[in-house]
Amino acid sequence: MLQVCLNGARTRKDFAALPVTPDELAAAARDAVRAGAADIHLHPKDAAGHDTVEPEHVAAAVTAVRAAAPSVRVGVTTGAWTTQHADQLLAHVRGWTVLPDHASVNWHEDGAVAIAETLLAKGIGIEAGIWSGTDSAARFLNWPHAHQVLRVLAEVTDTDPSTAPQTAAALLGTLSAVTDVPILLHGEDDAAWTILSMAAARGLDTRIGLEDVLHHPDQSPAESNASLIRAAHRIISQADSQSR
Repeated sequence: MLQVCLNGARTRKDFAALPVTPDELAAAARDAVRAGAADIHLHPKDAAGHDTVEPEHVAAAVTAVRAAAPSVRVGVTTGAWTTQHADQLLAHVRGWTVLPDHASVNWHEDGAVAIAETLLAKGIGIEAGIWSGTDSAARFLNWPHAHQVLRVLAEVTDTDPSTAPQTAAALLGTLSAVTDVPILLHGEDDAAWTILSMAAARGLDTRIGLEDVLHHPDQSPAESNASLIRAAHRIISQADSQSR
């Protein structure tokens, strides 16, 4: 499965054409799905372009994207940086009225369990975010409902292409007990394509988009999420051919 991550915590200072508004997210999602994305992850933004999980902004983003790509699941972030306090974040998630199909939960962050259990109660799928260099794998595996998540995100925060594969292998090793839910492996910035290739070679789910990287495998600047999805499909198809 190839997921598109449309914008992340980036701003238009990072990428001038970053999709921010609901209409922009909808257009980017539609184009990415046409290019081959099978799932969508996005960060709702407020009027200033900052990440938010406030109910009205989640509703606007999810509604617009779902209308543009009705056949594909839509997910959002619950990152701690979207609010000043964990209690405020939890209150916002509890207040969601338009529900995404799934939401990512960063397991190294305070309040992750409460957020995850709120999502379960609402019937929202959980992407369990396990970051390299943290104790999040142990914390997640100690949670009694770990087997109920939609997928595990193995998130490689090492951006050095020369060391990221070893970091990824170590991260996957800490997740060796996860056998009953899919693992999505991805990297970021300079190591994004290296880790996507690793995921493709191992037959794992993966993702790409402007959240993770702003350039193509040949280092040329990305034009859009759709262009990144097309590049990812070429890598995945080549890996599939080599495995036959």
